[in-house]
Amino acid sequence: MSQLNIKLQELKDHTIDAMHLVRSQLAKSKDAFMQMDATLAEEINHYENHVNATELAIDRECEKIFALFHPVAIDLRFVLASLKIINHLERIGDHACGVARTVAIVKTPFSDELLAELRFREMFDTSISMLDDAVHAFNFEDTKLARLIFGKDTMLNAINRDSGRIISEALRKDPDNAERYLNLFSTMRKVERIGDLTKNIAEDTIFFIEAKVLKHKAKD
Repeated sequence: MSQLNIKLQELKDHTIDAMHLVRSQLAKSKDAFMQMDATLAEEINHYENHVNATELAIDRECEKIFALFHPVAIDLRFVLASLKIINHLERIGDHACGVARTVAIVKTPFSDELLAELRFREMFDTSISMLDDAVHAFNFEDTKLARLIFGKDTMLNAINRDSGRIISEALRKDPDNAERYLNLFSTMRKVERIGDLTKNIAEDTIFFIEAKVLKHKAKD
């Protein structure tokens, strides 16, 4: 195995480790919010620095590969994709921390009835499954699985669109808790954005494998 291939494998391994780290942050943020668990929320915030440090370390790896090996073709696409993917992961981690920080503001759980009407748990679970798919697709270079992420993102967008109407109605009936409802709406918006970022990871995975750029592609 050439020195370049060794470095590319190391980069891939480190990127997958970062994916798992951010996936853990995301799953914990769901549990912290559902249970209004301040201790778990604090743990998520504590690991934010680890996510940020991982992003910087992978950035440096990519820079060294560019400088020392001048990769071309699929190797070049892989390094470029890894750079973009770690940026998306860092932003997903930021949103997970944002959800965790909301716990300190809201403090008490929302009713099961309201969360069920909002499809809140389904939305969060779907975002986590999208990230699981993204990890597998990147690791095993599975573009078919990567493309399935797009359909899940469409579902998240639909849930998010309905949330405004449902939360507005809840706010109208219970105006004294306006801040709580606004924080719930903000949390759902963060989860929707996590879906967008995970879709970006899928697009970058397809790009490096197939040399296809899907972002900004015109709709049929």
